[in-house]
Amino acid sequence: MITSTASALTRPLDALPGPRGLPLLGNIHQLDLPRLHRVLEDWCAEHGSPFMLRFGRTKVFVCSDAEVLQQALRERPEGYRRVRSIESVLSEIGANGVFSAEGEPWRPQRKLIMQALNATHFRGFFPTLQAITARLHGRWSGAAGRGETVEMTADLVRFTVDVTTALAFGEDPNTLEQDGGVIQDHLALVFPTIFSRINAPFPYWRTIRLPRDRRFDRAMRAIDAHVQTLIERARRRMRDEPSPAPRNLLEAMLAARDEPGSGLDDAAVRANVLTLLLAGEDTTAHTLAWTIFFLAQDAAVQARLHGAAGEVLGEAAVCRDLESVRRLDVFEAAAHEATRFKPIVPLIFLEPLADVRLAGVELPAGTPLFFVLRPAMLDERNFADAASFRPERWAAGHGVQPHDTRAYAQFGAGPRVCPGRHLAGVEIRLVLSMLAKNFEMRLAIDPGSIREVMAFTMMPSAMPVRLAPRAAP
Repeated sequence: MITSTASALTRPLDALPGPRGLPLLGNIHQLDLPRLHRVLEDWCAEHGSPFMLRFGRTKVFVCSDAEVLQQALRERPEGYRRVRSIESVLSEIGANGVFSAEGEPWRPQRKLIMQALNATHFRGFFPTLQAITARLHGRWSGAAGRGETVEMTADLVRFTVDVTTALAFGEDPNTLEQDGGVIQDHLALVFPTIFSRINAPFPYWRTIRLPRDRRFDRAMRAIDAHVQTLIERARRRMRDEPSPAPRNLLEAMLAARDEPGSGLDDAAVRANVLTLLLAGEDTTAHTLAWTIFFLAQDAAVQARLHGAAGEVLGEAAVCRDLESVRRLDVFEAAAHEATRFKPIVPLIFLEPLADVRLAGVELPAGTPLFFVLRPAMLDERNFADAASFRPERWAAGHGVQPHDTRAYAQFGAGPRVCPGRHLAGVEIRLVLSMLAKNFEMRLAIDPGSIREVMAFTMMPSAMPVRLAPRAAP
């Protein structure tokens, strides 16, 4: 069962232990943003959970208890919200979409996105998804044949940008066959800047523009132009090639925006276009990269996955139909196990909308709550043999106990669980089965030199891999 630090005793936030800070500054000077998750994990180990930080006069509740996190996530959106700085920063750049919107503006956006990304809608899109995966296979086959090292993170970002743009906007940008000047070069600047601004002690960029802010401004202008072009082309298609039903998510958003009383406006459409581009580009690509990190170091697991892929794919290089994708559970299990060790979402930032008692601590409304996710996923009380990479623990009837999936919150939980989780699962199954079926892989550098970099999501500093074609059976 998930362990809890909840107590029958009630304590004020001030009574919690925590790292010693400086007068006035508190602990701000101790936070290295690219390593923020590691800093908080180290403090959890030192001070226990929960503990308290100070950012100037602001008191922060930090907790690694999965049961407490689940309680807060289940009580969203009525009881908790993301910390206000997230919505503020995203609103400034016009990206306050379904991810960050709170209250009533969130509800119509959530309904629309959930309908469009529902797993039942993948059948018509699958041929495009398969074609983009085949394009990735061709890119990797060429690199393997030439003996080149593949920078996996970069290629996977290109793949996810192509998939997201094709699914959501009805256009395939084919970034996999371009070598520069593509949209993800601009998107790559967005999450690090958002993360930096969310955690900044004050919003300096509103009065002073540093060189990094000017680079970000240029990237946002390019992204804005791209988004506006997508919207204009979708409007023209809807006018010139009318369809009885929306052909993609963008058309659905535009049609819904035009309905009286929809609760959507042009700003909401733009924000959700940008949200989908960012989410599709980032989370799935980094999940795949971290999974490859583990697979490339374990020849035995690679061999098992090669056999599993061969059973489903047969002689094909890429899975041929959606029914067969559903038989590739072991590949999504490998991704779950990889992100148990290397969570792309190592931290969740919330705040209560009213005074609450959480884990036996009295918390005033608006108190920042920092939840640290990895400790619970590496706890033997939640996952047996927790230090071992065992994808089979996620398979039905695995018999590896304990196995408490509530301690794994990479897609969130409760009413605001990630609406893109089904699409992510299909992408993961397609890419990893293609990779295992056709290639042997090994890291091109010492795995210890690959750093975890926190930039809203947790990404690898690099993921260079050498691929070797597998001989046909």
